[in-house]
Order: sequence, then structure tokens, then C-alpha cells
Amino acid sequence: MLTLLNRRTLLAGSLALGASTLALPRIALAQGSGTRNLLFVLLRGAADGMAMLAPVGDPGFEALRGASLADYESAPRIGSFFALHPAFAEVGKAAQAGEALFVHAAATTYRERSHFDGQNLLETGGTAPYATKDGWLNRLVGLLAESRGGAVPRALAVAPTVPLTLRGNAPVSSYAPSALPDASADYMTRVAALYDGDAELAGLWSRALETRAMAGDDSLRSLRDAGANGTLIASLMKGPQGARIAMIEVDGWDTHANQRGAFARSARGLDALLAAYKAGMGEEWASTMVLVATEFGRTAKLNGTNGTDHGTAGAAMVLGGGVRGGRVLADWPGLGESQLYEGRDLAPTIALESVLAGAVAEHLGLDPATTLARLFPERTAKPLSGILRA
Repeated sequence: MLTLLNRRTLLAGSLALGASTLALPRIALAQGSGTRNLLFVLLRGAADGMAMLAPVGDPGFEALRGASLADYESAPRIGSFFALHPAFAEVGKAAQAGEALFVHAAATTYRERSHFDGQNLLETGGTAPYATKDGWLNRLVGLLAESRGGAVPRALAVAPTVPLTLRGNAPVSSYAPSALPDASADYMTRVAALYDGDAELAGLWSRALETRAMAGDDSLRSLRDAGANGTLIASLMKGPQGARIAMIEVDGWDTHANQRGAFARSARGLDALLAAYKAGMGEEWASTMVLVATEFGRTAKLNGTNGTDHGTAGAAMVLGGGVRGGRVLADWPGLGESQLYEGRDLAPTIALESVLAGAVAEHLGLDPATTLARLFPERTAKPLSGILRA
């Protein structure tokens, strides 16, 4: 089902539908608990939304992307207007099962084309790059703690260091496979004894050991295997001791040349990660939401090397067992020359911040207006609604 939203509807807002880590390999520190799971997947490099979800129903698409049109001839359709890139085989199955929702022509308030600035604004949720020092996902941890009488949900980045999105006052941690040998049992005992007299450090150390045990013997030495990453994240989020909020970064989306091959490879990796994560969550998938977003989109027209350059609007995904999926939310701006942003980019018509705030508010049972104000302050767009099944 395709849901095309008009601008009046959007403006009215009635869419009907660091803490600390220790420098030890394979160790994470976390606190708190919760009942619902949220995974944020950040696609670094500006993933091309028009490749992810091609607007084949727009007569301007062939003129702009004729060289890639063949990729979508047998691709799964989301409604009659959009075709999902065939590399997203498992995501396509999730869409058919009503568990994957897409939002198109979405962008943050950023209107330039710097990866660094765009990622900073997406991660902090601020109104200008580098003006805000903490991340919106960390502020979400704090907001949840307030709503639960001080109980802090466990938050985790599957990364060597905590990304900016999760940095801030609320306690979070990171976990990543390491090629270094495991610390000896004697060393671990000595560290435990060192922390034993400090209530805070002893608690953090205990949580770290729990997280390590949850990961099990994953045999991983890096985060290069997408499918293994999905399984790893699930192992760190399942059960009462698992992280309730987690984040992972996926690189490889800066497709300036030969986009067809490069995008397909990255898409297959993301598809494998999401499929393995869903399988790993098992019955808990019903109470899980996955948000997939990128810093900005790419140019509407292919360049001279069959790639795309930095653009503006793109696409986002929302997946989960409770998602009202199988559809695309889009106030489609059109691909005619006069309809493109600055004559070159897909024009933004939906605020990505309203997508993220609306999704987490519905999923976690928070007030949407408060969530938007805390995570993405000074925004005028209304939080997106109707993301979950009633």
C-alpha cells in the first residue's frame, strides 16, 4: 500500500495511518532495564533513497536514472509507485508481511552537502552542526528514565567507541569484537578486586561481564560480517538483562561512481544484518523496532561516472513486529526539473526528525510532543503518527 501525503496534511500533523567504558577488549558497561527494544541503524555516507526505493511510477525517473532502470524490472513493488531495490530481499519479505514501513523524500533541517556536518546534525538532533554536544539517542535514554521513575534503560553501541548519537549524560556503553587476545582470568580477577570497594565501579564491572557473557563466543574479530553483526546485536539485546536501546553504524554508502554495483553490495549487507537481527530476536521481534536513517540523500540524476553526488532528501525505514508496514509514507515532490531542490536533488517534504521522534514515542509509550521537543528541539514539524498497528 502506498500512502501519499499532501503538504496540508503534514503541516496539520494528522497523518492517518557516555558514560564510561573500560579499555578492555570485548567488554561493555551498561545500566538499567526495560520492556521494549529499539535499534537505530545509521547509514554513514548518504545512502541513496531513490536507489533504495525507486519511484518507478514517476515519469521523470527514467530520464534521470535510465541506466539503472533495469534493476527494478522484477523488483518487489511497495504499492504501484515504488520498487524496492532487489538487494533488499529479506526487507522485501518483511514489507510483504506488514513489518517494514518506508518514508521517502525525508531530510533533516540540514541543507548543505558535507558528510561531517550532516552526520553531526543527524546524530545530535541540533539545529546547526556542532552547536549541540550530546546525541538525541542519549537524551532518549534520559527521557525514558524520567518516565520510569529513574530506572535507566540499558543502552549500547555495537562499535569500538560510543558514537555521538549515544553520547551525553545518560549512562551508555559500547561493545565490539576484537582481534586482541582475551584478558587472562587472573587479570580479570584483579580488576574485579580493584573495583570491589567502589559501589559504582563494581556495578558497572558486573554489567560489563554480563554483556560479555551475553555475546558468547561469537568468534568475531571485527564488525565486517553483516549477518554476524545482526546476530551479535540480537544476542546483546535479548532477555531481561539485554540492552533495550542499541545502535550500529553501517558505512559504504558514498556512491560517487559506479553506483549500481556499489549500492547493491551495501544493500545486500544491510539486508543480511537486518534479517539476522530479526531471526536472532525471535519472539522478542514483536516488541522490537528498528530505525534506519542516513545523513542526507543523493543527486536525482546520475553523474558522468554513473554515480550520484551529495544531495538532500532520501529515504528511511522503520521495521518491527508491531509496525504497520507494507507501505510508503511520502508527500512525493516529483522529479521534474522545476520540482527538484536547487534543480538537482529530490526535494525534502517530510522532516526526518518528525519520523524518528514519532516512531520512538509510539513504540516506547512516550508523549510525542515532549519526545520531539527533547530529542529534536526547536522543530515546528509535528511528530509522525500511525507508525504502529493499533
